[in-house]
Amino acid sequence: MWNDFKAFLLRGNVVDLAVALVLGAAFGRIVSSLVDDMLMPPLGLALGGADFKELFVDLSGHGYRTLAEATAAGAATLRYGLFLNTIVNFVVVAFAIFLLIRQLGRMFPRKAPDAPVTRECPFCLSAIPLSARRCAHCTSEIAPA
Repeated sequence: MWNDFKAFLLRGNVVDLAVALVLGAAFGRIVSSLVDDMLMPPLGLALGGADFKELFVDLSGHGYRTLAEATAAGAATLRYGLFLNTIVNFVVVAFAIFLLIRQLGRMFPRKAPDAPVTRECPFCLSAIPLSARRCAHCTSEIAPA
């Protein structure tokens, strides 16, 4: 059983998936840092100095001024600023994946399928050459293609 498990783990697909998972997690952290540290501060400054991480709605009605105060008090909050950060994060990741897939499509264009060299006999449904005038299987006469 151990050998079967080891063979399963060392197959190419499992190793490729593990590498992709690790790289995807690292890429996610990079994008999160890009959004949190590079994109959202200038956007918040342009919108009047708002820190998106601090935008929330206090559902308890006590009027907490900061998210830290509300969290420390255990108040129910809607953290829409963090939600906006997450949406921007998703859009950046989706755009990066779009660009990657687009470049891969340009680097490795799909080949057009080869032209068919056979056709189907209308009587016996066997494959016959395109230029055949008679089916080799049922000997029926067939109009040229």
